[in-house]
Amino acid sequence: MAMKVFSRTTLASLDNGALRLSCMALALAILSGIVLHGASRAGSFDEGQGPLSGLPARVSSLLGFAADDIRIAGLTQHDASEVLDTLHLKPGGSLLGFDADAARQALEKLPWVKTASVTREYPNQLRASVVERHAIALWQNGSNVDLIDETGADMGHSPFIVGGNFLLVTGAGANIAAAELINQISAIPELQHRITAAARVGARRWNLYLDTGAKLALPEEGVAQALKTAWNLEQGQNMFSKGVTVIDLRVKGQVGFQVAEVSGEQKPASQ
Repeated sequence: MAMKVFSRTTLASLDNGALRLSCMALALAILSGIVLHGASRAGSFDEGQGPLSGLPARVSSLLGFAADDIRIAGLTQHDASEVLDTLHLKPGGSLLGFDADAARQALEKLPWVKTASVTREYPNQLRASVVERHAIALWQNGSNVDLIDETGADMGHSPFIVGGNFLLVTGAGANIAAAELINQISAIPELQHRITAAARVGARRWNLYLDTGAKLALPEEGVAQALKTAWNLEQGQNMFSKGVTVIDLRVKGQVGFQVAEVSGEQKPASQ
């Protein structure tokens, strides 16, 4: 069998050829990167828009980096589509370059998310977990009516919230004081079902509005006792249904009444 002999000249020629090929490959890679970056900036890869729409997802799928297994835990009142929209991700979409920490921060900016965690399990799995805020009331602040949690944080008004039997609270600072008021009202469930709204007055006290249209003017302190007094009056004298428009409980040990107008006059009951 013939043996091929390489002289120094031949080896040098091969080295130069390999070097030229390497340089050409590097130049091609750099050029391709510039073209792809420009195409991305121009929106060519955007889903359903550019001429190369969906290319990253197809490439990711070929390489095994498509988001084929996405699991979201902790959602009770909201839709998974909100999470995916926030992450700019779709099932089967590309996970190349996905930043889990940035994704977590984006989720925690959602008004209804208290905390979130996002982990990527290579190559094609994504795990997201959220702890939702617990809505306790609706807060009317100017022209806006938004859900609030127990801390008073504004949760916005998500269309995914279910079972919306929330107390409407109004007034400056009502969102912060709402949790304490609701706890006090809930001690008398029968009365709680009769209350439709609560207005914060002077950031100091509350006026409650009943389903009859009557108003309970509560004191700054001793709210629990004032609520018991109001409910005792309803149980003993059916006071909520006697044309009373205001039950004034602001002074401890005293109850004032205001009744509906009769013949153009207001007839307050004796205190």
